[in-house]
Amino acid sequence: MIIPSIIVHGGAKTISEDKVAANHAGCTAAAEAGWTVLLSGGTASEAVEAAIRVLEADQTFNASLGATLNGDGEVELDAAMMEGSLSWGAVAAVQGIRHPISIARKIMDEKPRLLVARGAERFAADCKAEMCRKEDLIADEQWQQWKQWKQDQEVVDRPNTVGCVALDSSGILAAGTSTGGTTNQQSGRVGDTALIGCGLYADNKFGACSTTGDGESIIPVVLAKTAIDFLVGDRHPDEAAQMAIDTLKSKVKGEAGCILLDPQGRVGWAYNSQDMAIAYMTEKMDRTAVFTKK
Repeated sequence: MIIPSIIVHGGAKTISEDKVAANHAGCTAAAEAGWTVLLSGGTASEAVEAAIRVLEADQTFNASLGATLNGDGEVELDAAMMEGSLSWGAVAAVQGIRHPISIARKIMDEKPRLLVARGAERFAADCKAEMCRKEDLIADEQWQQWKQWKQDQEVVDRPNTVGCVALDSSGILAAGTSTGGTTNQQSGRVGDTALIGCGLYADNKFGACSTTGDGESIIPVVLAKTAIDFLVGDRHPDEAAQMAIDTLKSKVKGEAGCILLDPQGRVGWAYNSQDMAIAYMTEKMDRTAVFTKK
């Protein structure tokens, strides 16, 4: 019998003491939302979507509402989803979409592809997605930080991608990612989040992974696929995750983290940033949030 499992992350980043509780609560709420879907017989993809939608609606995280602002002072979003059958869908550099993870899933279910900017926004509107004015996604804290950057030319904070990996009772794995990118990024910049093999990967035979961190470092080492490859030989996801991060550190500079699930429902994660917010739920109904200081 396959026992469902789910794990979420709120980004590999530095978590200040005043934000620990918010990160804990947000990740736990996301894991619980996805877990509820799994327990009701829902699919892994449905669970991943439900979990990430919670994070996208929480200003604590860099996804949709609460996303960082680009060089033009605007919110541009990337998101992707992949199922273990190798179905996938992604959007990048979109504006005015409240839940880009839901659009990525719609694309996955229709036809695997990556849609960007206005083309993706038209697709979302045609699907009757939850649209809004692009200004509605600018959180006050991020606006203040962007103005400080314009004044001091120093990046105050570099929050990263959120993500989720789930295994359903049918043995199907799915992974998802969502992000607002990096503070003051060039308009149109696309990082690892929307790229299969880099920001996420899922294969029912081996496992599923969601990554977070510096996209320009994650992309050249194809971090998500690298982590999955390390799962061979029944290696535990914790060990595979650490091997993937060690590989990144040996080849490029930059911070990154990843979460993993294998077909047995075992969870694992690793990161080389100062902190990484994580919550998971398994057959024992375990719940945990991790803010270990490096």
